[in-house]
Amino acid sequence: MSINAGAGGTESCDWAGMLLRMYTKWAEARGCEIERIDQLAGEEAGIKNVTVLIKGDYAYGYLKSESGVHRLVRISPFDSNKRRHTSFASVDVIPEVSDDIQIDVKEQDLKIDTYRAGGKGGQHVNKTDSAVRITHIPSGIVVQCQNERSQGKNKAMAFKLLRAKLYEKERLAKEKLVASAYDSKKEIAWGSQIRSYVLHPYSMVKDHRTGCETGNAEAVLEGKIDAFIEAYLKRGKGPGSGVQEKG
Repeated sequence: MSINAGAGGTESCDWAGMLLRMYTKWAEARGCEIERIDQLAGEEAGIKNVTVLIKGDYAYGYLKSESGVHRLVRISPFDSNKRRHTSFASVDVIPEVSDDIQIDVKEQDLKIDTYRAGGKGGQHVNKTDSAVRITHIPSGIVVQCQNERSQGKNKAMAFKLLRAKLYEKERLAKEKLVASAYDSKKEIAWGSQIRSYVLHPYSMVKDHRTGCETGNAEAVLEGKIDAFIEAYLKRGKGPGSGVQEKG
């Protein structure tokens, strides 16, 4: 799962951090294991982007419902005039690809860069270029990993992410062809707004795809998102609406 703050500076970075906490709470309640792969902190608060690996039964099958843009409306804690702000953050969820699945990645199509991983400062500063960034030139996909201790391990994890993203890109391309036969099915695009979280002037979370909503926004932000996930999976429109993906 990758979470990226939208335009809006500190406010959006804080919202991205809130989403990470929400999904972490949900995963922990289900006994899932969470491994942080890469993270870029916001300048004042929150995160600009983060990538985590969530391991558990049917993790992708459930969390694929969360891909898209999430919108927050609230009184900003960073605004001294206490004005209402609207923030956006995007969530991208892809399945881990089994080693049995063949993904054709040519070495000449890759640009591999190494750089110094970020640290906490002091004795924790990483003094070697252990972080790895891989760019797949034909598709423009960029992946990176800096949380492993060695460059070799970071490179292996980055390749794992790249294979997963390339597989998902191909899967979505095929799904789009099939989905074109369903007039009532909307195209799933990166820029589509899937859910709104309103904390002011009232409390409500609403999923714009299913109409599922609740007035208890605080519980949702504490990880209680099962109602939204189940409503999405029960739509039953087109292929891939079940919960069969395990991983």
